[in-house]
Amino acid sequence: MKKPKNEPMESSRRNFIKNAAIASSILIVPRHVLGGVGYTAPSDQLNLAAIGAGGKGASDIRNASVNGRERVVALCDVDFSGSAKRSVEAFPKAKLYADYREMLDKEKDIDAVTISTPDHVHGPAAAYAMERGVHVYVQKPMTHNIREARLLTEMARKNKIVTQMGNQGGSNPLLNMVQGWIDSDKIGKVSKVQIWTNRPVWPQGGPMPKPDASQKPNDLDWNLWLGPAEYKPYTPNMHPFNWRGWWDYGTGALGDVGCHLIDIPFRTLGLMYPTDAECSVGAVYSGMWNADFNPEGAPATSFITLHFNATQKSKSPIEMTWMDGGIRPAHPDIIPADHDIGGANSANGVLIIGDKGIISTNINDSSPLMPKLYLNDGTQEFGPEVEEMEEPEYGHQRKWVDACKAGFNSKEHKELTSSFDYAGPMTETVLMGNLAIRSYLLRRENSKGQMEFFARKKLLWDGENMRITNLEEANQFVGRTYREGFKV
Repeated sequence: MKKPKNEPMESSRRNFIKNAAIASSILIVPRHVLGGVGYTAPSDQLNLAAIGAGGKGASDIRNASVNGRERVVALCDVDFSGSAKRSVEAFPKAKLYADYREMLDKEKDIDAVTISTPDHVHGPAAAYAMERGVHVYVQKPMTHNIREARLLTEMARKNKIVTQMGNQGGSNPLLNMVQGWIDSDKIGKVSKVQIWTNRPVWPQGGPMPKPDASQKPNDLDWNLWLGPAEYKPYTPNMHPFNWRGWWDYGTGALGDVGCHLIDIPFRTLGLMYPTDAECSVGAVYSGMWNADFNPEGAPATSFITLHFNATQKSKSPIEMTWMDGGIRPAHPDIIPADHDIGGANSANGVLIIGDKGIISTNINDSSPLMPKLYLNDGTQEFGPEVEEMEEPEYGHQRKWVDACKAGFNSKEHKELTSSFDYAGPMTETVLMGNLAIRSYLLRRENSKGQMEFFARKKLLWDGENMRITNLEEANQFVGRTYREGFKV
C-alpha cells in the first residue's frame, strides 16, 4: 500500500481536532458563549467530502454534516444534473469534482468521505481514500466482491482508518431487544434462520440492454461511471439506479438488502464465515424446453442455503436460507395465521428459529424493525410497530463522524455498529450468496456437443483463505478484473 503523501500535515491537523476539547478548557471565555449554544468552532470541524452526492449519497453526506456542525468541502459525482443537485444546493461552498481520485489528490485537507456510488465503485474509492489516510463511510454492500471486503478490512486496521458501512439499521436500539432474547436463551438452541425479500423491484432476470451511445445524457461522465468495469459504450437504463441487477456493476437483491436482513442474525448470533453455499434460481422460458440464459445479470428469483459452525451465542450449527424475488418461507405454526411474519404484508423478514420458539423481525434499514417473540408455550412479546428516531437513520452517520474526531481505537470508534471489523465478514457472507448464484449459471460444452451446467452443487468454503475447495471454477467470482486506474 502507498504511504499517504500528506501524512505529516494530516496527522497534525487531525490531532488538533481530537485535542481541541482539551485545549478549549483553558479559555477564559467558554466557546459556547461566543458562538451560541451548539456552536462548533471551525478548528473543531471535520472536513467532509462525498463520493456519490445524489440519491442515497445526498442523505449520507447531509446526515454526516450533522445539520452543519461539520464542514463539507467537496462533492464528487459523475452527473450533477440529477439528484446530486440537492447536495450542491445544500453545500454551496463545496468544490465539485467528477473523479474521486482527482478530488482526493487535490483536496489535501479532507478528513473523511462518504461513498454512495453504485456497488462496483465502493471498493476502489474506499481503498483510494484509505491509502491517503482518509476515514470512510461506505454504503452497503461494503464492496462488490469478497476479495475487496477482506482487503478493505485489513487496510482499515493497518492504516488506522475509522470506518462504517451504511447498513444504518445496525444502530437501531431495538436490536438490543432481539439480542436480549438471544442472550437470555428465550428461544433456546437456534438451528435455523430464514430470510426473505420482495427485491428485486428493478429490471432483473432478462438480457442486458444493448449499448446506445446516442442516448447518453450530456452531463453524465460515462467513463468515470464505469470505473473499474470493462469499457463499453453508454448503456441506457443503468444510471442512476437500474445497475443493481447486472454483475459488472451491482450485486442484485442480496447487495441491496442482504446487509440489512442478514445483519440481524449475523450480529445477534455472533456468526462468522459460512462453511458452504448452495443455491437454485428461478428459470424463465421464452421458448420450449430451453431456459433463457443471461449470466451477465442476477436471476429474477433465487434460493440460497448457507451453513455456519456453532458460536458462543448460537451453541449449535446453523442453517441460513435466503429467498428473493417475492418467495418467502411457510408460516410457522406457533405464529397466528393473521399475524404478518417479518414486516408488513410479510414482504421482507427474518425468522430466527430455536427449539423453544421463534423471533420474527422486519428488514433492518430505516423501516420499523417490528421485533416479535413467539414461544412454544404460547408466550408472546412484541416491540413497537412504529419507531420514533431521535435523529436521522439512528445517528449511524453522526456516530461515525464522532468516532473520526475521537480517533482510531477510541471508545467512540469501538462502539460503532458496522465498522469494517464487523461489516467485512458480514459483507463476505452476503456476497457468498452471489458467488453461489454465479457458479450455478456456469456451463460448458460436453462431449456430445451439448451445453451442460457443471457447477450445480454444494460449494465448500474455506473462509480464512477465501477459496471454494471443491470447484476451482467458482473461485473466479471471489474477486474481479479491473480497468487500469481503478485496481484494488
